[in-house]
Amino acid sequence: MPRSRINGNFIDKTFSIVANILLGIIPTTSGEKKAFTYYRDATRPEKDPYDRSFILYNIGLIHTSNGEHTKALEYYFRALERNPFLPQAFNNMAVICHYERIFAIPTGENRPF
Repeated sequence: MPRSRINGNFIDKTFSIVANILLGIIPTTSGEKKAFTYYRDATRPEKDPYDRSFILYNIGLIHTSNGEHTKALEYYFRALERNPFLPQAFNNMAVICHYERIFAIPTGENRPF
């Protein structure tokens, strides 16, 4: 196992332990505890590259909707490294490149973001 993966697992486990301690100390409602449990389960590292590609793709979608196109492209590329047959990632990358190209042409208009 690569050293970076060992460190990543250590950080994930440490975070979970500290978060569980804080949940016990800080007064929270049962709904908040349940929400945190869902969050923690969703952020566990996915080992299957196919499933991981869809997680990375969805993170790219979030960055795209927030207008953070550079970050979105980065996540789409990472998704395609794990699953090269993800046509929706290619489509979204093309849409971002087209969008950026339209605003790169000097028309005298300002960019909307």
